[in-house]
Amino acid sequence: MNTMPAVIFDLDGTLVDSEPLYYEAGRRTLERYGVSGFTWEEHAQFIGIGTRETLETLRDRYRIGAPVDELLAVKNRHYLELAAATEACPAMRAFVERLRAAGHPLAVASGSSRSAIETALKATGLDALLPVYVSAEDVGRGKPEPDVFLAAARLLSVDPGRCVVVEDAGPGVEAARRAGMDCIAVPYVAGPTPDGEPFASAGLLFRGGQPEFDAERAYEWVAAHG
Repeated sequence: MNTMPAVIFDLDGTLVDSEPLYYEAGRRTLERYGVSGFTWEEHAQFIGIGTRETLETLRDRYRIGAPVDELLAVKNRHYLELAAATEACPAMRAFVERLRAAGHPLAVASGSSRSAIETALKATGLDALLPVYVSAEDVGRGKPEPDVFLAAARLLSVDPGRCVVVEDAGPGVEAARRAGMDCIAVPYVAGPTPDGEPFASAGLLFRGGQPEFDAERAYEWVAAHG
């Protein structure tokens, strides 16, 4: 039995820089239903929130008559049209490769659909390194609830207390805390204060986000949990 700590990665904004693609997919979706002028700043409010939960909020905000499942299908279709342009964050790829070579159990846990996860991983070549994943379609509740991380731990057959989560957003950091997992936070959007919410419960915080992320430092921190 593998006794090394498992590492569970968030996908969007953490492993891959897909947020601009999700923004464009959301903008096109809202435009189809008569909502124009959707801004990046508005999109940024939902970073770290699952696609379904995001669309539920936007549907109510803009009084869109279509059901959420229809909006999900439309947004997912737009995203998949754009997903070939997905790029992996270079230091994160190095981190995954380092963990994989050392034998750590690895998984992806995302609030996106299965098809979106598969497409992003394939487009970046990360699918060969990260074949285990859990999507929003596999659990009942999205982040900040812990469901997706707990499901990933079950797939890896690792106790939650032996898992480390890598996240870019506050709801994911909170989900890791609720799952009883430690967390490495690499903020996509900075929190209110460097040591305050939403990243206060992270065990290791790279305050400057991806430009500051150091794969070797992160690896040493995970290894110390062994």
